[in-house]
Amino acid sequence: MRRREFITLLGGAAAAWPFAARAQQAAMPVIGFLHTGSPDLNAKFVAGFRKGLAREGFIEGQNVAIEFRWAAGQDERLPELAADLVRRPVSVIATPASTPAALAAKAATSEIPIVFATGGDPVALGLVASLNRPGGNATGIAFQTVELGGKGLGLLHELLPNTARVVAVVNPNSVLTDAAVHGLEEGAAALRLQLEIARAGSDGEIDAALASLSRHSPVALLFGPDPSFTSRRAQLVALAARYALPAMYVAREFAEVGGLISYGPDITNAYRETAVYTGRVLKGEKPATLPVAQPTKFELVINLKTAKTLGLEIPDKLLALADEVIE
Repeated sequence: MRRREFITLLGGAAAAWPFAARAQQAAMPVIGFLHTGSPDLNAKFVAGFRKGLAREGFIEGQNVAIEFRWAAGQDERLPELAADLVRRPVSVIATPASTPAALAAKAATSEIPIVFATGGDPVALGLVASLNRPGGNATGIAFQTVELGGKGLGLLHELLPNTARVVAVVNPNSVLTDAAVHGLEEGAAALRLQLEIARAGSDGEIDAALASLSRHSPVALLFGPDPSFTSRRAQLVALAARYALPAMYVAREFAEVGGLISYGPDITNAYRETAVYTGRVLKGEKPATLPVAQPTKFELVINLKTAKTLGLEIPDKLLALADEVIE
């Protein structure tokens, strides 16, 4: 080959490199991340999601991209945000710990794979046909917070055996509320507890409900499962403290910011496992045949500092059962 021909060929190849690089970049899979909350209140959980992706060999910005869509507490925005991801289009839609987002994604597409994490029953919610064989374009994690209401009531009763009245605060706008209330009513009947349901979704509604309760002691409080409650955990814990109401919560993150006691699944792990499933889908596994996973461990966390502030002594039996005691 003549030198001039070689230089010409080399120059042509060099000119083609940027196009090849762009083609490779365009081929990078894109995850659509859809959530009812806000990024600043869920940073810890998103970090868990990225760790789960890394476990499957996916690093954001290197071999996968993530398009985040946050509803900032306005669930009515979720259908349009889901439609936006479908138009993008993304390779898979992940909706960790956000049942409203999962339902919006399911309504928006029957083709793009969806990986959810929900505290409710995904079969009853219409997300899958069955846990073992989902059968459609969605699969994920069912972390059972709705089903744990009775257990939470039992632990609260052990902590406060002389308190016969419990008020459960639930979000009237949540799709999980009816099932959660049913489980709580069954648990209260078994324990012979007087259960009242306070339907309050906004900070103002919850503040009004708790202010009313504080005038009718003794009373114990339980917050039902809802992603908006988890996102606003600092505000809810502060309200319970303002009115000196002992309260049970559904996740350790509440106890970490001053909540008295929590019992439920590890939410950060739910995000991590959602990402693992997302990675498996990106590698070619089909949601239709990928069984819905369920947690095998639930955490009991007690905040001793808060107990002392409320003048409560935690029974030794409960301390022995705790996975973590915050002092």
